[in-house]
Amino acid sequence: MGLNVIATISRRGQMALFGAVCLLGLAAASWVHDRIGPKIIGPAHVVDGDSIVVAGVEIRLYGIDAPELRQSCHRGGRPWACGVEATNVLRTMLAGREVVCRPREQDRYGRTVATCAVSGFDIGSAMVMGGNAVAYGAYELEERQARAARRGLWASSFEQPSAWRASHSR
Repeated sequence: MGLNVIATISRRGQMALFGAVCLLGLAAASWVHDRIGPKIIGPAHVVDGDSIVVAGVEIRLYGIDAPELRQSCHRGGRPWACGVEATNVLRTMLAGREVVCRPREQDRYGRTVATCAVSGFDIGSAMVMGGNAVAYGAYELEERQARAARRGLWASSFEQPSAWRASHSR
């Protein structure tokens, strides 16, 4: 009878531990959901080549860095408005379509950083694959492919957008 009591206590202890782990898991999931938030869905207003506004939320596209609106690059020895072109490509890609964004984090400016898709296609991937943005923490394969095919930025000489911002922020 002594062993049955120990087995019963052990099973009860296991159930209590399992319950505690489940509660902690739910609490963690709730915290992550509250911190990052639910999907953001709707038509997008394009701010520049890597920033959009969806349902009133300013979103920085995760994993990419596009030339700034005022940034110029050089193609064939001539300047071209690569920042304007990147913005226009994104605007055309999203024109009137529903965008679905999955928030990942907040950036230091308070913007939501998210992966976004239109018609099931990853917008960040498409921007990098087309050579209209560089990989910035994701999409390295797409960048290698765009670079090898000399698409967009890779058919020109350009300053990395982060370096351009740093030199023009004064």
